[in-house]
Amino acid sequence: MKKSERTRTAILAAAREQFALHPYDQVSVRAVATQAQIDPAMVVRYFTNKQTLFATAVDLDLHLPDLRNVEPGRRGEVLVRHFLDLWEGEEKQTVLPILLRSAATHETAAARLREVYVRQLRAMVATVAPEAEAARRAGLICSQLLGVALTRYLLRLPDMTDRTPDGLVADLAPVVQAYLSGPLDAATG
Repeated sequence: MKKSERTRTAILAAAREQFALHPYDQVSVRAVATQAQIDPAMVVRYFTNKQTLFATAVDLDLHLPDLRNVEPGRRGEVLVRHFLDLWEGEEKQTVLPILLRSAATHETAAARLREVYVRQLRAMVATVAPEAEAARRAGLICSQLLGVALTRYLLRLPDMTDRTPDGLVADLAPVVQAYLSGPLDAATG
C-alpha cells in the first residue's frame, strides 16, 4: 500500500472513531488529525473540509439482498436478518451507529442517511412492490428498522437488547413482510 493510501486510511479510521465518540459538531479536523498522528493540513489536503470527511467516512453500502430472488413469503424475514447482520453479525457495519446518531442532530448526516435510504432501501423495495406503492412501503420498512436500531443499538433499552437476533426476526419479520406485500390502506396523504 502506498504511503498516500495509508495516510488516507488512517484519516478515515480516526474520523470514524471521532464521529462514533462525539456528536458531529464536536468533532474537529484537528482532533481527527491528532488521532491519525498527522498534521491537520493533511486532512484538508485529502478531504477538503469536515463535511467531505464525514461523507466519506460514512460512505455506506448496505449490500441489500435482491428480494426478487427470494420466495415472496420470506422476504420480510430475509430483510430483517440482513439488517440485524449489518448491526451485529458477520457483516457488521461500523458506520451505521455513527450515521444514525449524527443524523438526529446534524443536517449533513441526515442528508446522507436520506441518500442511503433513497438509493438503496427504496430502490430495493421498488424491485418487488408496485411502483405506485414502493416509496410508501419503503418508508414504513425504514421506520420499523430504524426504530429497532435506535432502541436496541443506541438507546440499548433492556427489553430490546435482551431479545436474541432470532427472537427479533420472529417479532419483526411479519411486520416487515406486511409492509413489503400486504394490503395498504387506500387513504391518501
